[in-house]
Amino acid sequence: MEKDDLALTAKPSFGQRFSQSKFIVWCRAHKLIAVPIAVMIALLPLLGLLALRNRHHASAQWISPIVYPSPEAYKVGNWSTALDKARFMVANMTFEEMNNVTIGISDPSTGCVGVSGGVPRLGFPGFCLQDAGQGVRDTDGVNAYASGISVGASWNATMAYERAQLLGAEFKRKGVNVALGPVVGPIGRIATDGRTWEGFGADPYLNGILAATSITGLQESVIASVKHFVANEQETNRNLIASTDTASTSANLDDTTMHELYLWPFQDAVAAGVGCVMCSYNRINGTYACENSKTQNGLLKGELNFQGFIVSDWVAQHSGIPSADGGLDMAMPTSSFWDQNQLAQAAGGDLNKTRLIDMATRIVSTWYHFGQDSPDFPAMGIGMAPDITLPHEYIDAKDPASRSSLLQQAIEGHVLVKNVNNALPLQNPRTISIFGYDAAPYAIVNPTPAFPILWTQNWQGLNYSQDNVVQIASNQPVTNAPDVYHGTLIVGGGSGSNVPAYLSSPLEAITSRAYDNGTAIWSDTSSTNPSVVRSSDTCLVFLNAFASEVWDRPGLTNADSDTLVMNVASKCNNTIVVIHNAGIRLVDAWIEHPNVTAVLFAHLPGQDAGRAVAQILYGDVSPSGRLPYTVAHNESDYGDLLGPCLADNSTSPQCDFSEGVNIDYRSFLARNVTPRYEFGYGLTYASFDYSDLKVNVNCTSTDQAAIGAAPVYTNGTTQNGDDSAIIVGGPAALFESVGSITASIANTGSVNASEVAQLYLLIPNGNITSSNSSIVNTRTLRGFQKVLIAPNETAQVEFPLRRKDVSRWDVVKQAWVVPAGEFELRVGKSVLDTPLVGSFTL
Repeated sequence: MEKDDLALTAKPSFGQRFSQSKFIVWCRAHKLIAVPIAVMIALLPLLGLLALRNRHHASAQWISPIVYPSPEAYKVGNWSTALDKARFMVANMTFEEMNNVTIGISDPSTGCVGVSGGVPRLGFPGFCLQDAGQGVRDTDGVNAYASGISVGASWNATMAYERAQLLGAEFKRKGVNVALGPVVGPIGRIATDGRTWEGFGADPYLNGILAATSITGLQESVIASVKHFVANEQETNRNLIASTDTASTSANLDDTTMHELYLWPFQDAVAAGVGCVMCSYNRINGTYACENSKTQNGLLKGELNFQGFIVSDWVAQHSGIPSADGGLDMAMPTSSFWDQNQLAQAAGGDLNKTRLIDMATRIVSTWYHFGQDSPDFPAMGIGMAPDITLPHEYIDAKDPASRSSLLQQAIEGHVLVKNVNNALPLQNPRTISIFGYDAAPYAIVNPTPAFPILWTQNWQGLNYSQDNVVQIASNQPVTNAPDVYHGTLIVGGGSGSNVPAYLSSPLEAITSRAYDNGTAIWSDTSSTNPSVVRSSDTCLVFLNAFASEVWDRPGLTNADSDTLVMNVASKCNNTIVVIHNAGIRLVDAWIEHPNVTAVLFAHLPGQDAGRAVAQILYGDVSPSGRLPYTVAHNESDYGDLLGPCLADNSTSPQCDFSEGVNIDYRSFLARNVTPRYEFGYGLTYASFDYSDLKVNVNCTSTDQAAIGAAPVYTNGTTQNGDDSAIIVGGPAALFESVGSITASIANTGSVNASEVAQLYLLIPNGNITSSNSSIVNTRTLRGFQKVLIAPNETAQVEFPLRRKDVSRWDVVKQAWVVPAGEFELRVGKSVLDTPLVGSFTL
């Protein structure tokens, strides 16, 4: 987790107070090191030496090239004024002050999870950096918004923007400068990844669109930090393991895969103007992400022309000068490599002084760019108390105007995947029986001073083993990890979790409706084999599938939960299952049972979980979500992409991304495997007909002439500043319109409902040179639109196309190229249900 590298300090018991090292003070102040059992683990200097020894542990096939120097920020787009101001301030700094701006410092007076150094004499206070993409974590007076996976399941870019707008305002009221989100990495390479719930779904286009709108909304108030850059696709072996001298896993991938899959949503984020990018824990082709000059200098600051600053994931820095040369601008939460003025002392010697100047300039210019020099911007961390169980000033960051949006976010993330004989919506049931551990809140929704980490990471409702505690504390892979939360699950675990202002549970919300409707309610939220009152018109079973930072999920099912469904279904002929799931959840153990009449994937809806599901169950609104991932029949259907790469006793774990771009639904298409529920699938209470497909594409193939070539490096210097065709985000031509696809959709049902129309393109290879030409070419998402349609009404949907959307990456030309040939297009309800088929030729 960003703020919980548990392998870097000696670990005392919870009650012990000590203040020897700065890092320990920081960890204690932010409550991210404590675990239920005291564990002695290695010290930071030892891991620093280990990192220096193990920076290039890749096989000969996977070596990340060196790209020096790091490109300097320059006047491009709307950054000119901020850059002028920053250059003036930095010119008046000493090298020591510049050094201080680049590091995190320990500040026990604030609950900010990260505090960067400032230059008080020049008026620069530094930054408060705070988690995360779902809400302001580890504080009071804030809301718990729907998680990234629910936003992804909504397929609603407008709602994503509104959510981020409200969320950013809460960060600002709390005195936060940098909100550590959104997440577009992991993107969902493996089915059991512990953190995919923080992102928007297993597709680069979907992630890119929703991240861009989220960044726009967040940055109306604060600086967004998109993460984790890049190819960060598993929690297992994500960090150094000092006890076995084991390095972080190396994600080994080719140039095509990098550009067309993992870099894709980051490019949309940069084009949207994101101010900060967080580098990840993993190695990339053998080199740690936060010192990887190819990815940070070559790709992010070079090709994408990123003008903001790069911050390390918490304790993801593994070297001093190499990480600075490699493009890292700020180290968090502290830095044993930079915190003794090492950069200042090296400036003009081992470190080019222009690199240190640019590091400070990028940080300060971002501060100016987002207006945080304004006297109206709240004092740094003003609402972030270091310990909310102690007396503190209560800063209420909530806006009453957010209430309707919070509920709408929760509703739109629900995906109905089964509805036999119109079991839903409920038709005035006389008696409802409610079962399952997820129906009611966990007994404790309250910070516990003795065990703060459980509350701050949303781990209170989990069953841990002693082995789990030791494994988490020492960065070892977590075996038999917790996979269910014993209460209503509204958010996943780790640094991406959030704090609800209240928690509306399904049991509470349905009981309230029962009062209004005169319905009798029976409930048992503890037994896996409850008795069932046979007069029950409906039996509701609430399950969840938990996932967390630090570990990957042990599987995609849970035996006790599946037993509960089968036991209830054997006694109740109208059993409806609702799953709050932090990722893929398989259902084949019971989905075909004749008494299981309806199933909802509720995802992670935030604090209005109960209200949202009640409105859907009773038909106040139609469900409108779609799956942002693929649900298979069996775990084996995911093949090599089920779980993480393992170390297998190696001290240099390797993970070859040999599948190329074919993850999730593209993997199923490439292998001709039929899933249970495909990517994009979801039902409503209405029905829709598609017609009138029209293609209006005005684009020319660039097979013979590259469009938007990557920046040229001459004597180690990027040429972006001399090329007006390069904008923030990369070549301007990539973002130009090349036309659109339109279609008509008619609501043939009897209720208002929203349909999510989806466009998939099969882009030809043409004459492009690819680094994974042996990979099966499949169709890929290139457009979506959500539209509310009344019964017997017809709406037109339009899918705008950018040049980027019809391009492939050419590894020889090092450019995006529009290939020649036939583009097959499909429009419909999911990747497999596409009633409209057409093509165009370039």
